[in-house]
Amino acid sequence: MKVRRVPAWLVVACVLVSWVLTPGPVVSAQETLSYSCSAQVYEAFEKERLELFAKESNIKVDLFIASSSSAVNRLMYGVSEIASTARGLYYPLVESGYVETPFCRDPLAVIVNSQCPVENLSEDQLTQIFAGMIKNWKEVGGPDKEIVVVVPAKNTAAWENFEKQAMKRKDITYDYQSYKSTGVIELVKRLPLAISFVAHGAVVNEEGVKIVKVGGLPCTDKSYPFYQEFSFVTKGKPSGSVKAFVDHAFSEKSKEIIKEKGMIPLSRPQ
Repeated sequence: MKVRRVPAWLVVACVLVSWVLTPGPVVSAQETLSYSCSAQVYEAFEKERLELFAKESNIKVDLFIASSSSAVNRLMYGVSEIASTARGLYYPLVESGYVETPFCRDPLAVIVNSQCPVENLSEDQLTQIFAGMIKNWKEVGGPDKEIVVVVPAKNTAAWENFEKQAMKRKDITYDYQSYKSTGVIELVKRLPLAISFVAHGAVVNEEGVKIVKVGGLPCTDKSYPFYQEFSFVTKGKPSGSVKAFVDHAFSEKSKEIIKEKGMIPLSRPQ
């Protein structure tokens, strides 16, 4: 009986075909979480926390930074799975099933350029400066120079919180306005006669700006009059990767970040 030899090229071709068609190991895609973050929350907290969370959880965070109102709006329209905000959630949203989880209390700092010699302002002086009633630094112990008032946009949490807590029903007048709340930091750095306000955690380690005492009280004093609460907002109670993200903000490592920035970590609501 003759054995018919198979050509070598055919053997090689068969091996190649079987190699191509053999299924390889299944690689699971990394889980991704879409997150709309308040600009103040990002600079004060998430800038340092997000990388730590991704490393420990193996969950990739698809981040979008915006004002608090825009961040919550993106959650409402389904663009994000979770949002963070520096102001309280409006009651109609609570009634609609949105859940607010506060995790941090942050002083609302009054900042000036580092060249400004003024170290302290009374609450009345502060109100009058932002109302346009005090216009020269010499009226509050500074140089004979006009005060340059810088503010964040009106739709930011920083504006709303400062207006409620500091302005005593007076309108805010200003020279320059930043689109993002944290944009005021760069403006104050560049303008030697400027004054503004922003989350303390966002500016505590910044060069070129100085935090002013209010009524003789530093931001870190328990009696300091102006503050904000940072919260997560979700549609219903957090679950899955969203819950893991929220839980991580209450971890000891996250609390360390909060404390290092001069902020106060909050206990998780029951």
